[in-house]
Amino acid sequence: MELIVYLAGQIHDNWREELKNKTLERNLPITFVAPQTNHERSDNIGEEILGEQPTKLYKDDAASAINNLRTQVLLEKADIVIGLFGEQYKQWNTAMDVSTAIALDKPTIIIRPKILIHPLKELSNKATVTVETVDQAIQILAYIFD
Repeated sequence: MELIVYLAGQIHDNWREELKNKTLERNLPITFVAPQTNHERSDNIGEEILGEQPTKLYKDDAASAINNLRTQVLLEKADIVIGLFGEQYKQWNTAMDVSTAIALDKPTIIIRPKILIHPLKELSNKATVTVETVDQAIQILAYIFD
């Protein structure tokens, strides 16, 4: 059995690579997918495909439509969704992806530090499991194959 795991969360550090490498070390049969992690490409994809837009609002709207389509396809194909909430950045996209996964009835793991217990309490309550570290999420993935 191979799982498809969608990795929602901030794109400003290497948490995805850390998680992927640690699952490779355990030889877990997992394929990872994620939102577009190239920030510039994500912001400009609307104009790349549809051409120059008349204002920043239209540019953002065009990019959002294409990014949302991509995310929807990948979330629907995922067996599990992991959402990492960090302390440094606004986490609107992570919250949206995790909420969508929950609405799609996808098994969902939230990774969040203790400082975010209160602001994420409702989302954590709806998720399948909430943990504090990437390593804990990896242990859950490994347990599936035990």
